[in-house]
Amino acid sequence: MKLKTLLLGAAAGVALAPAAFAERGSDGQVNIIYWQAPSIMNPYLSGGTKDIEASSLVIEPLARYNEKGERVPYLATEIPTVENGGVSEDLTQITWKIREGLLWSDGTPFTAADVVFTAEYCMHPEGGCAQRAKFDGVTSVEALDDLTVQVTFGQPTPNPYGPFMGGQSPILQKAQFQDCLGAAASSCTEQNFNPVGTGPFTVTEFRPNDVISLEANPNYRDPAKPAFATVNFKGGGDAVAAARAVLETGEFDYAWNLQLAPDVLEQMAAAGQGEPIAAFGTLVERIEMNMTDPDPSLPEGERSTVAHPHPILSDERVRRALSMAIDRELLVEVGYGQAGRATCNLVPAPEMFASDNTDCLTQDIEGAKALLEEAGWTDSDGDGIRDKDGEPLSLLFQSSTNAVRQDFQALIKQWWSEIGVETELRNVDSSVFFGGDPGSPDTFQKFYADVEMYANNFDGTDPQPYLSMYRCGNEPKPSTQWQGENINRYCDEEYDALLDELARTGEMSERTRIAKALNDMITKESMTIVPLVDRGRVSARSNTLGGVVLNTWDSELWNAADWYRIDG
Repeated sequence: MKLKTLLLGAAAGVALAPAAFAERGSDGQVNIIYWQAPSIMNPYLSGGTKDIEASSLVIEPLARYNEKGERVPYLATEIPTVENGGVSEDLTQITWKIREGLLWSDGTPFTAADVVFTAEYCMHPEGGCAQRAKFDGVTSVEALDDLTVQVTFGQPTPNPYGPFMGGQSPILQKAQFQDCLGAAASSCTEQNFNPVGTGPFTVTEFRPNDVISLEANPNYRDPAKPAFATVNFKGGGDAVAAARAVLETGEFDYAWNLQLAPDVLEQMAAAGQGEPIAAFGTLVERIEMNMTDPDPSLPEGERSTVAHPHPILSDERVRRALSMAIDRELLVEVGYGQAGRATCNLVPAPEMFASDNTDCLTQDIEGAKALLEEAGWTDSDGDGIRDKDGEPLSLLFQSSTNAVRQDFQALIKQWWSEIGVETELRNVDSSVFFGGDPGSPDTFQKFYADVEMYANNFDGTDPQPYLSMYRCGNEPKPSTQWQGENINRYCDEEYDALLDELARTGEMSERTRIAKALNDMITKESMTIVPLVDRGRVSARSNTLGGVVLNTWDSELWNAADWYRIDG
């Protein structure tokens, strides 16, 4: 089975005939494996996709994006628009109507007060919210009554669907989290591991970086769903083992993010136990350039903070030279085949938002050398490593542990050595790297390295909240318990002003122009982000698991309530 046949534009999946559910829990247990193990069930305290997706089984937003990228209501009765009166004519307010009769898994009513509280939780000035960009521009969130919430923005906001939309912005129960505001957020272990939710499942046991046991939510709004009584959510291992567990042995029903060479997946699929499913979305493998100094000689609270600019990478010429040395087409061939496309953009999709930015696609070793010479980096002693003012051009390059990423690191290290850069490689267990633990020195948020490589994407089809991550002040730092989305600590007042312009611009051609300009500022112009590969999302489902619809615009587990067992 060729992966090319599975990559079907915006979304692809397995939409088998809907099951006629006899009753909730009638199909026993479903087994899910994420080789990056979840470390928390609260996406507001982790930017890791694994944590966002695991928690989406339990806690839900007011609305989601479906497999086509369309907005669909979940806890809300409809998607607010200007036409239906849910968005004000001046575009400064959006009003959500909540479904009647919704219950939390503990049996208490879900109300507008929970929605208001969730905004307070994420926007608290003394806290660190990993999804703060979702609330960019919000001035207030109010409960007009028990089933009505009004969000007000400081200026006309043509795209008011940041807060409470998609798996990255679910609703927390006020009664459970009310003592977890601000600096107390990360210390609320019980709440963060076992959130009360409205989703199809509830947590019965959470073992960080290992296994999550869940059971059907007895108060889920559809009395016939979910079909599965329990979920065994296994984390850890590697992508090879996860793929084998579904495609070869049939031990698991669903495996996420199979970051493997295409020929390996095809060989496994030949066993006949399951099939890979894939689609392109907005997932970009990139290198982030640290704009701050991660030197361990600095005090712990000052490493990788904006108070200390990076001694090497603050020079744009060095960052550009590092990018020019990379052969992206070879990376695609080695790592992804037809499930990858070389890219120079942080925002590769939807097509209307993709910048015509192709300069980086041609490797230029000699041009990179010339740039480093211009920046004053020369090989003064002939050892093959450039130096300047007695300091070698030496970088620590970190990523998560994964076979494809380690192949990429090795290739990039070789290319950088050809231009006179010494590179030390480090890989960190993915459960730790993406875990968001403020006490760990090895998270991608702390960024205690010079460059780091990973991938992420954004909910929905409008990149405004995603681009807002790189606003000044949104960097992880001690005062936010090292939470924040501006991972490389980029800060440019012109960029922020353009973000503000995007937020108040409604005309689509202008929105696309501004979004492309923002993309270019952090990639083509500043090179603080070095995109490598536009990755197709590849997962796998067993032949006995029905109802799966792969969604690249929201959580992959977005419709787990509709999954069911196929007999035979």
